[in-house]
Amino acid sequence: MVFSYLPVLVMIGLASFMAIGALFMSFIFRPRNPYREKLSPWECGMEPVGEANQGHFRVHFFIIAILFIVFDVETLFLFPWAVLLTDKALSVFIFVEMIVFIAILAIGLIYAWVKGALEWV
Repeated sequence: MVFSYLPVLVMIGLASFMAIGALFMSFIFRPRNPYREKLSPWECGMEPVGEANQGHFRVHFFIIAILFIVFDVETLFLFPWAVLLTDKALSVFIFVEMIVFIAILAIGLIYAWVKGALEWV
């Protein structure tokens, strides 16, 4: 019984060894050239505003990223919906539920658009 887990333990050990080896090699062969601009915080190509540890930084990029994730997840929900829509017994219920789901997300998108969250400043 114990020998049946041996291949799994070997793979865990091999993966751990390779991960630790890669981290060790990157520590040994990394360039050591710190200077002020390199050590400053970088906010996706925008100039940092204040100190990041004090909470003074631009969050606009993160708002765009969250909106992207929300609408990406919406497309993931559309695929199973399209498959289940072929079932005659549930098709009207499923169609109405998806219309409600898309309407809620559309209202959120319109709200973000009106508030200017999609404007790249």
